[in-house]
Amino acid sequence: MRIQNSSSARSDRNVRAGKPTLNRRSRHPAMMEQRLMLARLQDNLNQVRDRMTAACHRAERPVDSVQLVAVTKAAPLDAIAGLIELGQTELAENRPQQLSARQKMWPGAHWHLIGHLQRNKAKSIVGLTHLIHSVDSWRLAECLANVGATASSEPRRVPILLEVNISGEASKDGYIPSELWTAWDQLVALPGLEIRGLMTMAPILDDPQGAREVFAGLRELRDALQDRSPENVQLRELSMGMSGDFEAAILEGATLVRVGSRLFEGLS
Repeated sequence: MRIQNSSSARSDRNVRAGKPTLNRRSRHPAMMEQRLMLARLQDNLNQVRDRMTAACHRAERPVDSVQLVAVTKAAPLDAIAGLIELGQTELAENRPQQLSARQKMWPGAHWHLIGHLQRNKAKSIVGLTHLIHSVDSWRLAECLANVGATASSEPRRVPILLEVNISGEASKDGYIPSELWTAWDQLVALPGLEIRGLMTMAPILDDPQGAREVFAGLRELRDALQDRSPENVQLRELSMGMSGDFEAAILEGATLVRVGSRLFEGLS
């Protein structure tokens, strides 16, 4: 009489039921790979957070005055799941379609849209985003305000940041500072918008410290706009700084830094 152990019995039952079999040996490499990935993500996350902390100390700012937003546009799904497991739940996408798909997979995370938004996609994205960083024109702002004001459930104020092209590069989107200054009174009067602050991108430079002039320009513009805003408009957020220059951005007042490649270094 042949004695069958419990794992063999389960395997036989799975075969009879048409289910794939996976013994302990075949599970082990996948489990190890997952653990290694999580360890690498944790190490990368710790390094970025340590650098953020050091920059806050240099700027004599509270550490909790800056929030890390992980840019997941090029990340594999298991790495995104790993970040969330490690407690990093502020996530950002460039494309509305990808944000929509991933928000449905991880609805408990806060999803930020940091890439260009077309007006014909505004209605579909508003209910999925924690914050839209990239409102770069009057027409888009007006469109989002209308979406918020005419929401079927109840009127809402859509939380946004206004994108500003501080560097003046032709390749970058966003308001020219003088245009934003001219349009400001109309923008803050839109009832369906909650303007929380400004966003910019600095030029890619060999020395990240060279970006500080751009970041300082955004902060100074924010301060000037705050002075001429009604009391119900509080421009608390400055979204600036990415993987290569987030420390320089923190030194100039960033409250949201958008980091992607640094978090996923060393992952296949």
